Amino acid sequence: MSADKFHIAMVDDHQIVLDGLKTLIKGHPRFELALESNDPAILLSKIGQQKVDILITDIMMPGMTGLELARKVREIHPDIRIMALSMNGEGNLVNQMINESNISGYILKNISRQELLTALEKVAEGGVYFSDEVMQEMLRDAERKTDLEEAKLTQREMEIIRLIEKEYSNKMIAEALFLSERTIETHRKNILRKTKTSSVLGLIKYSYEHNLV
Repeated sequence: MSADKFHIAMVDDHQIVLDGLKTLIKGHPRFELALESNDPAILLSKIGQQKVDILITDIMMPGMTGLELARKVREIHPDIRIMALSMNGEGNLVNQMINESNISGYILKNISRQELLTALEKVAEGGVYFSDEVMQEMLRDAERKTDLEEAKLTQREMEIIRLIEKEYSNKMIAEALFLSERTIETHRKNILRKTKTSSVLGLIKYSYEHNLV
């Protein structure tokens, strides 16, 4: 591993998070804080004014999300490596950031000092790092997508699921979709069979897990 020093920019709308990150990297011979901000727009305007090798960005921020910021940084400063920081590793969001912003890492806010430094070292050297919890969630997300593809739900069935989640009765669903109650009953049976659920509660749980509602 080379002994080059890497310059870090970080953004989070909560100052306590930035203070915690600074404490974790303080005194490390290879990492130096170059820029910090609570406002992603301000950070974006300043990031080109000084040397930055790695950007650590929060995901959910007012005004501009971490995904939006990562996209813009990737367009303007393609050499900057980006690490996402979040309270949780929602698989769909992680995959979106990988696909749209080509991030190099995704870590959680409960990260230990040792794990943060390991992540930074890997990313600094051109590698990637994803927290174990994030990797597990990505696998679960992939499994959910596979389940959904296998279920082969039609657009009409998806509409009915959303109405069931809103506690519509068969009669109400029939009126809303201009169909007969018998047709709705048939659709419901097919939906339960395809999703391998046996009750409304099970179906609603399935719909939340697979982002259908």
